[in-house]
Amino acid sequence: MMFKHNFKKVLSATAFAVALVVAPAANVSAATNDASSTQQSATATSQDQQASQDQAASQSSTANQSSATAASASSSTSTSSATSTSTVKKTTKKAKKTTKKSKKKTSKKKAVKKVAKKTTKKKATKKAKKTSKKATKKTTKAATVAVTASADQSHATDQQDDAAKKAAEVAAKKAAAAKKAAAKKKAAKKKAAKKKAAAKKKAAAKKKAAAKKKAAAKKKAAKKSSEKAAKYWIAMRESSGYYTARNGSCYGRYQLLISYLGGDLSKKNQERTADRYVYGRYGSWVNAKRFWLAHNWY
Repeated sequence: MMFKHNFKKVLSATAFAVALVVAPAANVSAATNDASSTQQSATATSQDQQASQDQAASQSSTANQSSATAASASSSTSTSSATSTSTVKKTTKKAKKTTKKSKKKTSKKKAVKKVAKKTTKKKATKKAKKTSKKATKKTTKAATVAVTASADQSHATDQQDDAAKKAAEVAAKKAAAAKKAAAKKKAAKKKAAKKKAAAKKKAAAKKKAAAKKKAAAKKKAAKKSSEKAAKYWIAMRESSGYYTARNGSCYGRYQLLISYLGGDLSKKNQERTADRYVYGRYGSWVNAKRFWLAHNWY
């Protein structure tokens, strides 16, 4: 009965030692997962895993020894109770010593891990801050460059728009000026053509008038010539051209009644009176000649 109670104690101590070993190993695994972002954390975790493996091997050895002791105790059940008790006490003492050593080692490792974790976290935070600061600076710079580029592009676009607007205005002004010049030229051409036509018409009218006048003058000259010739012809028939010829009551170059002359027998008065008589009676000397030819007097 006593042996069974001691064996249970040994098994409990062994289980406790194994639990102590497994718990730190689990903590180490969690710490390793948290610090896996950096290379130093990975190295520390690797060392901790090695140490845990060594400790697990040591505890496994201890457990094997305990198992062996228990087996020995089981096989020597027939041995005395005092020997069994002494063996159990030694095993327990050894297990306690191993557990104490394991706890001390685990505690030390925990402290080292805590410091390593803190350092790693601090470094990671610092690095993250630095990276963040660098990224922010880069982003700000890129944004500034983008804004500047956008402003420059907008300015360039505005300049292009202004230039295009000015060019369009200049082109419109040129087109308007060209249109105005063309209209002016057309109006001047039309005016010149009109003036030319008017001048031509006037010249034609003048020419026509001149021709008419000339024709009239020619006709008049011809008439005058005919009149002169007819007058001369009658004078030669009446008095042979003498202003002093007398035939009864008729006197002078054109043998007019003396009463027609009014007492003035001068050449001038004879010519004037003869013209007045002929134009009054026949309309012309030509008609008077024609009458004379028909009646032998006028």
